[in-house]
Amino acid sequence: MLKGLDPVLNADVLHALKSMGHGDDLIIADMNFPSDSIARQTVYGKLLKLENVTAGRAAEAILSLMPLDSFVPHPALRMEIVGKPDEVPPVQLEVQAAIDKAEGKPSPMGSIERFAFYEAAKHSYAVIQTGERRFYGCFILKKGVLPPEA
Repeated sequence: MLKGLDPVLNADVLHALKSMGHGDDLIIADMNFPSDSIARQTVYGKLLKLENVTAGRAAEAILSLMPLDSFVPHPALRMEIVGKPDEVPPVQLEVQAAIDKAEGKPSPMGSIERFAFYEAAKHSYAVIQTGERRFYGCFILKKGVLPPEA
């Protein structure tokens, strides 16, 4: 155990978060996402897991350490529901709450169509598969920077 680190985060995830640079994308994926096959195409090249936690809990843990990019309009994206792109299910509301808490202000997510999400995920830094069983528990988080005084 280490002080100040969320116990949900394992060594592999911590290594990936530390290795990422400004503008790199991180995928938080649910159990239905083709995580392994997509992860093999990412910069990191292998699947990371945060098992037995929801997407919201994973986002809370990740965002306790990783800043979101303040240079883009939507540093967090949610996968759109097929045929209902404006509908936001509870799993996505939970992640939105984690984002708002981490940012200290409302920071609305953007959205991305399902197959566009798959393509974007292939170009991400890494994929983290959670234990999330609800549909559409998939997100893209863009890493930001920490100011020198942080």
